[in-house]
Amino acid sequence: MSKACRIMIVEDEPKLLSLLHDYLTAAGYETERHAESSNVVESVQSSPPDLMLLDLMLPGKDGLSICREVRAFSNVPIIMLTARVEEIDRLLGLDLGADDYICKPFSPREVVARVKAILRRTGPQANGSAPIQLDPDRFAATHAGKSLGLTPVEFRLLTTLAAKPGRVFSRNQLMDILYIDHRIVSDRTVDSHVKNLRRKIIEAGGSEEWLQSIYGVGYKIEW
Repeated sequence: MSKACRIMIVEDEPKLLSLLHDYLTAAGYETERHAESSNVVESVQSSPPDLMLLDLMLPGKDGLSICREVRAFSNVPIIMLTARVEEIDRLLGLDLGADDYICKPFSPREVVARVKAILRRTGPQANGSAPIQLDPDRFAATHAGKSLGLTPVEFRLLTTLAAKPGRVFSRNQLMDILYIDHRIVSDRTVDSHVKNLRRKIIEAGGSEEWLQSIYGVGYKIEW
């Protein structure tokens, strides 16, 4: 029997935390529950879950900050849970690397359905056909057994694009993800990293057509 997927739930409302746990457990998932923001990032680093349910409004460090920090080293799927329905909050969460959002109040059955849908897209069975294999623990990428020799920034760039094949990321979105210390860089810096990444993909035997430039918009991966 295959091992059950583990879902990390970060939610400070005890009743909702318990309810999500009950429904996900009934659906066959294991859960890891966090009622506060402390140690969440460290837990993802030490024992990455298969997916995160992350509340936007948390005491202490908020969900967007956690999402930004996690995206610096991990491609774990993240669903944002929010009672703030303003469009800017939704878009900001997704731009930071969240895979989906669900607005409160919601049906727990809807959450389970969203979790299943995302795991179908991002689980091992979905990633197995990708021509480049990613190892987030070692910041390593290989193609046909050959290492691409990426820098940390190039690895974050590749994992961001590869997480959503076909989705176009703007230069500004990529800068926010690649430089979590908010350093001041130009969009041409992103272009330079893309150029180096494409070269390394080709040198490892990959296709130059995988990493595509969309004129006036940004970049995407298309296998």
